[in-house]
Amino acid sequence: MNREATRFRQQIADSYNRLSANQKKVADYLLHNMREAAFLSVTEIGEKCGASKATVVRFAQELGFEGFIDFRDKLTEAVNTEFAYLTHLQLKNESGFDSLFQVARQDVDNINETFSQINPEVFRDVVQSFLNSKMIFAAGLGISHLLSEILAYTLLQVGVRSVAFRQGYQTFEEQLHLLSEDDLLVVFSFPPYSTETLELAEKAKKANIKVVAFTNKLTAPIAEFADFLLPVKSENLIYCNSIASSLVVVNALATEIAIRSAKEGR
Repeated sequence: MNREATRFRQQIADSYNRLSANQKKVADYLLHNMREAAFLSVTEIGEKCGASKATVVRFAQELGFEGFIDFRDKLTEAVNTEFAYLTHLQLKNESGFDSLFQVARQDVDNINETFSQINPEVFRDVVQSFLNSKMIFAAGLGISHLLSEILAYTLLQVGVRSVAFRQGYQTFEEQLHLLSEDDLLVVFSFPPYSTETLELAEKAKKANIKVVAFTNKLTAPIAEFADFLLPVKSENLIYCNSIASSLVVVNALATEIAIRSAKEGR
């Protein structure tokens, strides 16, 4: 296990009872958001947990640090050590743990590779397309259908009208008639690529409906019909695709939409 990160969390926990009410807000935030906090300023941390800059500084001193800079340096070191640990997981020969560590390491690799493949400009354009669209429709088959439902649900939580295509009641082509040029279609297409999903994207493009595609690589078949492509690595240790990276991207999209909506007063 990562001793540095564990020790840092324990240091906060051991000091918790003697902290003031506002300092406890800082502690609660840090215990659940260490990675984020490591890259924030003293003011930004205060804003995140509803405390003043002075409270954050006193919190750091209460834990035994000289000041905020000393505190953040140690926090960054702990976070970097923890991340390095996650990306270099060693397989254990303990019963029941081999698969746990293998899967975790694969998903960490998938997420890192996804970060390196997604173009930030495309990501921003996708967010803007979501905000500009009258309605978001999501579609996919198999495990991709699950992802389409998760996307629709997540978008609804941030105030974006969205719905997932039904699976089994009507064909994708029949449901496509529900869309207009003011709507946006999001498709999930991973190996083995569903012909029905590809045909849906093709027909949507011909109908002047914008298409956003989640897929495993920039050269996937769906790329021909997508206005925006989000390459998401989905390698898995078993026959089906891993959904970890897709979930991270879905969450990131919803978060960015919420941030922009708040700034624009939507």
